[in-house]
Amino acid sequence: MLYVLIAAVLAAALALWLFLRPYEPNGSAQKALFSGGGITVEVNDNWISFEPKVSVGMGIIFYPGGLVKAESYAPLARRLALAGYPVYIAVMPLNLAVTRSEAAEDIIRVHPGMSFVIGGHSLGGVMASRFAAKHADELAGVFFLASYPDEKGSLKSTTLSALSVLGTEDQVIDREKYSEGRSYLLDNTVYYSLEGGNHAQFGDYGPQKGDGEATITPERQQELTVRAMLDWMGNLR
Repeated sequence: MLYVLIAAVLAAALALWLFLRPYEPNGSAQKALFSGGGITVEVNDNWISFEPKVSVGMGIIFYPGGLVKAESYAPLARRLALAGYPVYIAVMPLNLAVTRSEAAEDIIRVHPGMSFVIGGHSLGGVMASRFAAKHADELAGVFFLASYPDEKGSLKSTTLSALSVLGTEDQVIDREKYSEGRSYLLDNTVYYSLEGGNHAQFGDYGPQKGDGEATITPERQQELTVRAMLDWMGNLR
């Protein structure tokens, strides 16, 4: 009986480990984590910062997708920082933004006087919108990469502008919930359809289970995403 119990516990532990096993950053993500080229990169227990030598003043708070390590978004963050926007990628316990949806609070607190937008990828965007709904007066806007707000993250009662970027080959996102999420956004929300993009290529962690096959490279997908974000943020000033 004891052996059966031990086997059951070990099996449960293995199943949990497999379920919570995160997507790891690929090589280009690792390379993007080094300071240089006018960008200072710092890593602590709570976030990864990408600080440009010359800042335009508006900070970007980024919540990672579910079970994706924060480092995986380093290439995207670096591109944004090169355009003059400080970027702060929140580090989430168990790599799940649902475990620390208030992560942005500390980032805002230690950067007094800085204006911020917040957003994220997939589950990260959902949790970012929940933070924004409760702290609208501290933010300038919300962005969603392959993501959407749920009822708890409704921005209808705010004046926050929003940006939604979705790849045409994304097979991971729940299209029904995505459509429902539009009802929680204001009419001035900007929607950008990323031709050839999929779910995973907003980060750099390789293929994601169940995703569609992108017809553009990860670099191109991130380049187009940054362009959409820069156009949107440029209108928030």
